[in-house]
Formats: sequence, structure tokens, C-alpha cells
Amino acid sequence: MQRIFIIEDEAAIADTLLYALQHEGFDCHWLTLGSEAIIQQQKQPADLWILDIGLPDLNGFEVCKQLRRFSDVPVIFLTARDTEIDRVIGLEIGADDYVTKPFSPREVAARVKAILKRTLLSTKSVEKVATDNLFVVDNDRYIIYLHQQPLNLTRHEFNLLQQLISQPNRVFTREQLLDALGISVDAGYERNIDSHIKAIRAKIREIDNSVEAIRTHRGFGYSYEPSS
Repeated sequence: MQRIFIIEDEAAIADTLLYALQHEGFDCHWLTLGSEAIIQQQKQPADLWILDIGLPDLNGFEVCKQLRRFSDVPVIFLTARDTEIDRVIGLEIGADDYVTKPFSPREVAARVKAILKRTLLSTKSVEKVATDNLFVVDNDRYIIYLHQQPLNLTRHEFNLLQQLISQPNRVFTREQLLDALGISVDAGYERNIDSHIKAIRAKIREIDNSVEAIRTHRGFGYSYEPSS
């Protein structure tokens, strides 16, 4: 049974989520403080978090930042704020989805199931794969090596670069790359793919300034070209 943490200080909202998710067969635990959730994740980790931004002790963004220091557990932000900047910040610091209040409990349950399904597929054990003489992908440890040196990638950056080098010379649209991250296209995150690509390129140059393996196709997307 997959374990869900609901970090929300409003009892009525938490009860609604608990009912909907338990009905779907999830093992749900309600927590009211972000600091408490961090401690519990280290002791008895959950498979997914539903995290309110407006918590009594810590801002949900700060909680997610602390969480990402030791865990890649999927996070769905839950908030009354519906501005684009909030969605962008939440997704950039490592959230997987963003739901605004008021919400449909059935929709949240559907998003939870979709994210957990994608997570399960992406975390299946795969042997080390040497893609070419440039990169080596270690899917078990979530590390990509350049010239036998590990790139210091975030989870989203790892998934993006892995997707690109898995199919050399194929042009991926931003929507396809969002799907590789497990983020819905309607989350308003398409342009932030550009920021992730920029960060990946910078980290590649830290190891080898001559490598220009990711090509931009204006109006279309990005591709990995081993010969670049």
C-alpha cells in the first residue's frame, strides 16, 4: 500500500483529502507542520506528499527545499494562491504538480495516481547504460557521468538529460520533455524547460567547456547530438 503524507493545517481540507485517497486504497497520514513532515519522511518515508504552502510553522516552498536535500519523493503543492509566479517557483524547487483551492478531491486523487504511476515506471531498476564515449547514465543511482566525472544534476535536470541522450538527434518538444519530468502541460511550466536546459549546459561546461551536445531547435525544442 502506497503511503501519502497530507501536510495541511485546515482540518476540513485534510479530512476531504483523507477520505478521497483512502477510498482509492492509499495509506494516508495527516500532518499539520512542515517541520514534522520532514522528520517523519526521514523515519518512515512516504511515497508522495500533498503539501500546503501556507503552513503555521514553515512556508511550503521552504519545506520543499529542505525535503529536496535528502529525498526525491513526489510533491503536489496545495494552495489558495493561483499566480503564475507561485506555480513557477513551486515547480522549479522540485514540486511535481500544483493544485489550487477550491479543488476536486477526485481530481487530486487522479493526479496522485498518475504521478505515482510515472514514478514507478521511471524508477524501475536498469543497468548502467553507456550511451557513447561522452556520457554514461547510471539509472540505479540517478547519476550521469561526463568523461567519468559525475554531473551535479537536480532530479529534473537528470530526467531531462537522460531523455535527450536516450534518443540521439531526436528533437523533443517542450511538451514531450515536460512529460519526461512527470509534469502536466497545463501546469504553466513549458518555458521553464529552457531554464533547466541552460542549467544543464552550464554544468556540462564546468567539466568540459568544449562540449555543446544539446542543440536548440527554435520553435520546436531540443535534441542531443553526440558529435557536437
